Amino acid sequence: MIRKTAKIGIVSLGHEPYWHQFEGLKEELIENGRRIEALLQQEKVTVISGGFVDNIEHAFKSVEKLKKNDIDLLFVNLTTYVTSSLAATLVHNLNVPTILIALQPLEKLDYTRTTTYMQLVNDNIVALPEIGGVLERFGKPAAGYIVGTLNNDKRVREELKSWCRVANARRAFKYTKIGYLGHTYEGMYDLHSDPTMFTAFFDSHIQMLEMDDLEIIVNEVDDKEVEKKIEEINQTFEIADPFIDPITKPIKEEDLYYSAKVAVGLDKLIEQNNLSGLAYFYRGEHESSFEKLGASMVLGNSLLTGKGVPLAGEADLKTCAAMLIMDRLEAGGSFAELHPCDFKDDIVLVGHDGPHNINISQGKPIMRGLDLFHGKAGSGIGVEFSIKNGPITILSISQKYDGTYKMIVAEGESLPGDIPKTGNTNTRCKFSCGAAEFVERWSMAGPTHHLALGVGHVAKDIKRIGKIMGIEVVQV
Repeated sequence: MIRKTAKIGIVSLGHEPYWHQFEGLKEELIENGRRIEALLQQEKVTVISGGFVDNIEHAFKSVEKLKKNDIDLLFVNLTTYVTSSLAATLVHNLNVPTILIALQPLEKLDYTRTTTYMQLVNDNIVALPEIGGVLERFGKPAAGYIVGTLNNDKRVREELKSWCRVANARRAFKYTKIGYLGHTYEGMYDLHSDPTMFTAFFDSHIQMLEMDDLEIIVNEVDDKEVEKKIEEINQTFEIADPFIDPITKPIKEEDLYYSAKVAVGLDKLIEQNNLSGLAYFYRGEHESSFEKLGASMVLGNSLLTGKGVPLAGEADLKTCAAMLIMDRLEAGGSFAELHPCDFKDDIVLVGHDGPHNINISQGKPIMRGLDLFHGKAGSGIGVEFSIKNGPITILSISQKYDGTYKMIVAEGESLPGDIPKTGNTNTRCKFSCGAAEFVERWSMAGPTHHLALGVGHVAKDIKRIGKIMGIEVVQV
């Protein structure tokens, strides 16, 4: 389970004809570029410097270096006026999403004392229209622009953070395998996925797995491994007593033991197959060993999802991808769907049984014994909690008539309050348009009925991911 960090290329551009005219200008601009590199190095990414480029030969050398490092995103920093040829050479040859940066050192010039030298140091935005127009003609427009000041600019800092998060989300699918175990829940047409199309859009290989693969591993787990996992489970979850719902029950010692054993097996399945995520479902029947195995995955898959390896129930590959995106955006991403509305409080309950991201729980998550999993075979342990109160974002990924993908996103708020005590997650979600209209708008957008529920407002980041991946994004 290797968490992949995006590789960010950064190149600062200058204009060579200035150097013999203005002594010290080149050195000052190089230092300004290094300050931006230092800002990027504070983010959770790997920064690859392409150096200072002030002529075409330097641009070619920078391309060669950055290509060898397999960068995911390129920041092109304009330190002064530069010709479009330099930026165009980098963008055309590297063929990765590019962000143009123009950060002037001064908030404003002191017009009574301004020299040509001082203006050149602050001429960062001058070439933006030229470069933007040329990149359009190349058919490779910049993915984004960041304009502001070099010193203590909060907006600039957040823009840099945003693009680094986006790059991490994109990198999560690169050179990656996502497991597909079993088949989708019978009759849920929206969940059906074409692995070839998924690879075409997301670049990830889909690893086909069988319940036999998991069962063999689980059967080899020893008591010491189970005891260690039970300790982790007890530290992570609170045990809930049965509730008024007749399907709730006390947690049996043998159920906890077997769930912990399956959790160890899931860890090993992920590690042995080098998976970054897993979509799974087994129908189960006649109290078979596979039925018991499939019904005992909830604790293990919730622990894994909290560690950045999303597991999506009912074999929903598209929602597994949505959960992975939300996790890498540092928003969490819990497996969910729309539950009943509370029209009195004008909120929508959002939750599900199965896999959840326990990192974003409001308080300690609960495990509750269940005599049955509604609509599914078997019995065992469910996970129950609400995600953290405050801003939330939901993301669903669906496919259109032509087979292409679409991301559907909405922002709202998680409110405190009671939730059903049914061994499922449920979050009281408030949307600005109201509960009824939200459900109408969301359904009209054509989502998959599952979604990734996360904390914070990250629709802007999701739109950027869609842009660099060539996937339509609709905000509800």
